[in-house]
Amino acid sequence: MELFSAYIGIHTPLPQRHMELFFSLNLLLGQMTDLIYTEKELVQSLKEYIKAEESKLDAVKSWANKLDVLTRASTLDPEGYLAHPVNAYKLMKRLNTEWSELESLVLQDPSDGFISNMTVHRQYFPDQEDEKGAAKALMRLQDTYKLDSESFARGKLPGMHHNAILTVDDCYDMGKTAYNEADYYHAVLWMQQALRQMDAEEEHVVSKADVLDYLSYSVYQMGDLPRAIELTRRLVAIDSSHQRAGGNLRYFEKLLSKQLNELNQEGQEPATEEPIQLGTYKRPKDYLPEREIYEALCRGEGVKMTTERRSRLYCRYHDGNRNPRLLLQPMKEEDEWDSPHIVRYLNALSDQEIEKIKELAKPRLARATVRDPITGILTTANYRVSKSAWLEGEEDPVIERVNQRIEDITGLTTQTAELLQIANYGVGGQYEPHFDFSRKEEPDAFKTLGTGNRVATFLNYMSDVEAGGATVFPDFGAAIYPKKGTAVFWYNLFRSGEGDYRTRHAACPVLVGSKWVSNKWIHERGQEFRRPCGLTEVD
Repeated sequence: MELFSAYIGIHTPLPQRHMELFFSLNLLLGQMTDLIYTEKELVQSLKEYIKAEESKLDAVKSWANKLDVLTRASTLDPEGYLAHPVNAYKLMKRLNTEWSELESLVLQDPSDGFISNMTVHRQYFPDQEDEKGAAKALMRLQDTYKLDSESFARGKLPGMHHNAILTVDDCYDMGKTAYNEADYYHAVLWMQQALRQMDAEEEHVVSKADVLDYLSYSVYQMGDLPRAIELTRRLVAIDSSHQRAGGNLRYFEKLLSKQLNELNQEGQEPATEEPIQLGTYKRPKDYLPEREIYEALCRGEGVKMTTERRSRLYCRYHDGNRNPRLLLQPMKEEDEWDSPHIVRYLNALSDQEIEKIKELAKPRLARATVRDPITGILTTANYRVSKSAWLEGEEDPVIERVNQRIEDITGLTTQTAELLQIANYGVGGQYEPHFDFSRKEEPDAFKTLGTGNRVATFLNYMSDVEAGGATVFPDFGAAIYPKKGTAVFWYNLFRSGEGDYRTRHAACPVLVGSKWVSNKWIHERGQEFRRPCGLTEVD
């Protein structure tokens, strides 16, 4: 009864043992109550874990199915698939970024087989710089061929047979790459494209606030304050607590007010929300003075092939001044330009020779270099984007045969020439306007070779290119298009030894396809009796 009385709250003293038991049970009940709720939380957590695991598995399955379909299509015609610059960019992006995200997802639960496989193959994956380079290549193509972001995002490129699109998140990443390089011109174009696709209710992971944040500031950097204000207001409307939006808006409005006061204007029409198009803003000038001429020639514009000039161009059989190796099978020679004289040779390389040369070169392909005009040392440069390798005649009979053929055709010795350089221009691959010969301000460019200057260039085209990839000469407005198996030849120096500055040329960015070439730069030494010197600057 005492225990009962105590239980119902009657203040009857309890024996000490019972008192201890009561408080002990009381504490235990309290703890157990907490544990019940803890268990409930654990059950909920377990459900969330199961849901997360299922979600993870669904995500992995979705990845596997998507990549299965993708790799089935890409492996049917790898070169054709990679000929589309968007496919090449997305391959770089997948392997550098998205596969890493999948790796992180799988790592949430031990999966030694997958991780070890990733570890083995990761050394061959492109890195962040490769992904950035692929993004810049798309921007380079966009500029050179005047293609808007919509064209790339929808895969609307000439001659393409593979469907490739850029998602909202792809466009956002493109814009962010440009933004991080302080390239606000391209950041605007790609963030605007991301916003356009987002407004069209396409699926996306990135938030509209993030897109507007980058876009508004990039537009401000392009000097368009009214539009920057309008975009920032949209950002504030979406996320009023955004850490930068409010401050940016006040700053932009104050800056615009100050500008209007200086112009004695009371107000300005608000910016419209019309999408920013290619041409809305002018691309900033860069280091290349003939940029516009060069890019126009790449697009096939401004080529100065007049009717009169065409009438001076001929085709003929060329036997290399009755060279024994060409007497029975002379080369077919066509004039490409009259002055400076540029000729094209047909059937300069057979398909079998081309495949052998590519087979020898592929394992050695590395980022192409240029010779530093000050030090004479080979180094990489942003204006030359290709992979190259050098092949010696002793390595294979095919290389020796090609070198001999060049000597037979040109009548110049190749004993003092540089090794045969093989170059591959992939997505956006280019070589901006340059001289092949060293100029007076760079006298030590070829000093280490000890063979004098580059007197002539012999360029073999080892592939057709579906779009882009022309060799252009901005000085006189010529554009020469790649044709597999043909070769073009011109002199870089006059007979006086002076450089022919008209031969400044460029390899246009490859828009669609892959461009393979082999170069043979022939030097002055050994040509004394093959191409005698003269006192005047004549061809």
